[in-house]
Amino acid sequence: MTISVRQARSGDQDALALVGAATFLESYAGIVDGGAIIRHCAERHTPDVYARALDTSGQALWLAEQAPGAAPVGYLHLTAPDLPVETRADDLEIKRIYVLASLHRSGLGRRFLQAGIDHARAVGAERLLLGVYKNNTRALAFYDRMGFETIGTRQFDVGGRVYDDWVLALEV
Repeated sequence: MTISVRQARSGDQDALALVGAATFLESYAGIVDGGAIIRHCAERHTPDVYARALDTSGQALWLAEQAPGAAPVGYLHLTAPDLPVETRADDLEIKRIYVLASLHRSGLGRRFLQAGIDHARAVGAERLLLGVYKNNTRALAFYDRMGFETIGTRQFDVGGRVYDDWVLALEV
């Protein structure tokens, strides 16, 4: 199995929307209300949402594709921080980092994180921030292994329902 990771570009919005909704469902089915997941994906994981992100200065996305056929299997989305914690001018937020469950522990999450670190350094950012659901033990364990530290909390709306997240930071 060969997985390639590349920076996403205009035209990738359909692939990003598909893998965005699929990975969100996989991550939160059985944890978050199903109707809320459906509403959330219908609002935030659409081709139009990703097309706008791809066209917005200051946002950067990477797409993982599995060969043969280049099926989308994960993605990384970096942006300026929009978190309820004190931020610095040189911070970047990992808005989303998702990998299909069949590829967990494949090293793809680490590859995405390294792409994010490399991008942060290239643009002069010194810290990556992210929000992660407080009960997502798998993701929390990954971020802990990668050196992230908790710096705050936030509430996150998923399809009209509010959940509590940790806000984490990594010095790069």
